Amino acid sequence: MTKHILVTGGTGKTGRRVVNGLNQLQQSVRIGSRSGKPAFDWNDPATYAQALDGIQRAYLVYYPDLAVPGAKEAIQNFTIAALEQGLEKVVLLSGKGEKEAEACEAIVAGSGLNYTIVRASWFNQNFSESFLMEPILAGHVALPMPQAAIPFVDANDIAEVVVKVLLDDTYNGQTITLTGPRQLTFPQAVAEIARGSQRQIGFQPVSLEDYQQYMQEAGLPADYVWLINYLFEEVLGNPENQEISPDIEQVLGRKATDFADFVKDTAATGVWNQPVVQSL
Repeated sequence: MTKHILVTGGTGKTGRRVVNGLNQLQQSVRIGSRSGKPAFDWNDPATYAQALDGIQRAYLVYYPDLAVPGAKEAIQNFTIAALEQGLEKVVLLSGKGEKEAEACEAIVAGSGLNYTIVRASWFNQNFSESFLMEPILAGHVALPMPQAAIPFVDANDIAEVVVKVLLDDTYNGQTITLTGPRQLTFPQAVAEIARGSQRQIGFQPVSLEDYQQYMQEAGLPADYVWLINYLFEEVLGNPENQEISPDIEQVLGRKATDFADFVKDTAATGVWNQPVVQSL
């Protein structure tokens, strides 16, 4: 049966993959974005009702992260609008081990809506589609907490799980934790990418304080600097976040994508072999 589904963050790392997965199943998809028709803007609750008009289910990705100030209010306002519009169900993307995000999870769980929470570890695609891409291309990655063992998860796995739980009500009321099948430190992950892309990529451990200063000197927005600092200090520093979950295999009936397979597939696209463009 065709469902009318709103995908917020529909052009992002997981969102666009969810859109593709739903389209392949011939579902009716509306991308929630400020440029969408109708427009959807997390910072403007007045846009929620129109974006939800005629929608039955929704995938919620709060940008940049559920941990940032304002997220709880936005999620609260969205659930109120969703109830008023008669939404059947929401699937919320959350961060594994993020205490601030868990407050948003509680809002969704207590809203009266049918829901599934999807908690994800750090994405593989942070190395190919996000803030770690530029240093990979430059051949020099400097990061704090080099000892943290992270079960990186693939965005394609996340999207496949999200599509499944959006359409399958047996997952209502559940919290699903998504990780990769093994732990890697940042130096190990960078080394695997170097081998896979046949490039020299160095890794340099730095203190969190120095890394924060680098971001500030690079002119990154204060809220972005705060978020990255939070993720390193509060999330990666939590031993619980190093645990490997079997949930991908339980939901999809197959093993989670290994980081080595991500590297192989991504290296084949040539994305890590682009020339570095120097700004004037």
